[in-house]
Amino acid sequence: MKIYPKAYFNNVREIRIDFLQKNKIKALILDVDNTLIDYDKNLPKETIKWANELEGQGVKLYILSNSNKKQKVKKVAEELGIEYEYFAKKPLKFGFKKVQEKLNEKPEHIAVVGDQIFTDVIGGNRCNMFTILVEPIAEKDIWITRIKRPIENAIKNRYKKTIQK
Repeated sequence: MKIYPKAYFNNVREIRIDFLQKNKIKALILDVDNTLIDYDKNLPKETIKWANELEGQGVKLYILSNSNKKQKVKKVAEELGIEYEYFAKKPLKFGFKKVQEKLNEKPEHIAVVGDQIFTDVIGGNRCNMFTILVEPIAEKDIWITRIKRPIENAIKNRYKKTIQK
């Protein structure tokens, strides 16, 4: 089903190299808001360390954000030392395809990591990429995301029941 991710973790730092290798993932497309940073734009030091470790093990990282705030996305990308695209209009395919081209990887070797089903998961699935849903860093969200969260939570709960069977 296109609304379900292929994997689920509590946060990005739980995504380890052995999991990526097992699933033949060579690159990660990362969301920013509530995936890497919270509403107040805090990027945990542990996340920077995690990103550096993965890159050191040959995993390519790239940020793809729906935010139209270039400076915010750029700051996170600079702190992680990776490239970025902002105002991506996920779940439309354009941004994913653009990043795929820049990463120079086949879609099945790219995982899309994000906290939202209606943008990250659906967009990644539409592009035949491996999708990883993570829990939001914090409860505080922008207004449009707050509206979608109850629906996404219902889908997420149904998904969790299917993976527990």
